[in-house]
Amino acid sequence: MSFVPMSDLVGKAFRRGYAVPAFCAWNAEVMEVILATAEKLRAPVILMSGPGEFPVLPPASMAAVAYAIKARYDTPAALHLDHGDSMEMVDQCIAARYTSVMLDFSARPFEENVEALRQVVGKARPKGITVEGEIGRIGKADEAAVEGGSASAYTDPGQAADYVRRTGVDLLAVSVGNKHGFYKGQPHLEFELLSELHAAVPVPLVMHGGTGIPEKDIRRSLELGIAKVNVASELVHGFRESLMTQWRDGRNLWTPIALAEAAGTLPAVVEKWLRVTGAAGKA
Repeated sequence: MSFVPMSDLVGKAFRRGYAVPAFCAWNAEVMEVILATAEKLRAPVILMSGPGEFPVLPPASMAAVAYAIKARYDTPAALHLDHGDSMEMVDQCIAARYTSVMLDFSARPFEENVEALRQVVGKARPKGITVEGEIGRIGKADEAAVEGGSASAYTDPGQAADYVRRTGVDLLAVSVGNKHGFYKGQPHLEFELLSELHAAVPVPLVMHGGTGIPEKDIRRSLELGIAKVNVASELVHGFRESLMTQWRDGRNLWTPIALAEAAGTLPAVVEKWLRVTGAAGKA
């Protein structure tokens, strides 16, 4: 089975009250683990990559690897551009057969954000490609995170409704206290604001910065319109810590062996999020 439009997966989740997790997938072994774990749990899943991952492989090569690995798995999955930072990057991912794209102009003036995403929808929709936009700013919880800036700004429900209406985006990433990276202290989500956004916006909502949010808060968010949860830092952290430990201890200096051991930290993280979001058993 090939990749499908992300809206096929997330739309179903939105209607049924669960979410589909999107995992940062920066190389072949990570893609393999994500897809194998999702298939074992009979879960839909999203592989995502973007400016933080393209230094490893550019979009065309990243997609080629993803499609080659996906051909061996039947679990429904989407291939998503996360936090695209330019129209050129969006065009590259569309050409590479990504089935979903996000252009993140949330830090730019509102009208510029609207016009850019309107253009993306015009390019993507005729090809059956899902489009994600962002209103408000989802900042960084730590300095290790790639996405987001130093400051956050909550999403305004009225502005969000206007944005969705004018752009036609399929999904909307919102800022309600969630941040990229590892939180310093307990994260505080504004559930009243999330409820207002859910009432104001007719499309599925996206939670960026899933790492570190308590399971009970994730589950409550699912009741308030969140139908996609992004997970990156938890995967990267486990992988990085494994490599650092191996090499500090003088073990596995042959890099492929070290990478294989590091990849062993990933299945538990993927399985946890497939269960927390309710995606397990939904394929």
